[in-house]
Amino acid sequence: MTTRRFLFVLGSSRDEGNTELLARRAAEQLPSDVEQQWIDLTEDPLPDFVDLRRDSDHVRPTEGAPALLLDATLAATDIVIASPLYWYSVSAQTKRYLDHWSGWLRTPGLDFKATLAGRTLWGVAALADTEFSVADPLIGTLNNSAAYMGMHFGGVLLGNGSRRGDVLDDEGALARAKTFFAGETPLARFPHQTA
Repeated sequence: MTTRRFLFVLGSSRDEGNTELLARRAAEQLPSDVEQQWIDLTEDPLPDFVDLRRDSDHVRPTEGAPALLLDATLAATDIVIASPLYWYSVSAQTKRYLDHWSGWLRTPGLDFKATLAGRTLWGVAALADTEFSVADPLIGTLNNSAAYMGMHFGGVLLGNGSRRGDVLDDEGALARAKTFFAGETPLARFPHQTA
């Protein structure tokens, strides 16, 4: 896959919230020939994930949000998880999307893990705290997911904001957004692999 294709997965419960605003600012910096697909998990909600690994075979979804998200995920060279920091991790909608990866890993004929290996996972998150270390669990979730899948990890663009639009006053976040998607990304590693 030579042409880059970004999938932005919006995991906020709020339309046009701070996380989405920050993600869109970063996306504005991408070259015009880079394809972008935006999927809002509130507008295209996934059903609760049911773990069938011991009970029956997973079947490739053919309609609705599961098919849309699976196809978009497989087609992307870069997956951007845009989730506000909710209780120090990703939102419930985002977690549900990642849970569905477990089923897609076990769906015959998909080769989900092999397909995503070598691609890049990114994160964007707004949080109400100015101490960004409170987002470490969210960053760990995304890094470890990328490491398990053999993906590169581009890191997480963090911004401060509580009320709608607050992140646009975070000059540091807006400056980081300008170069967030630029440069090389390292292969993700679990923390015990980097020690």
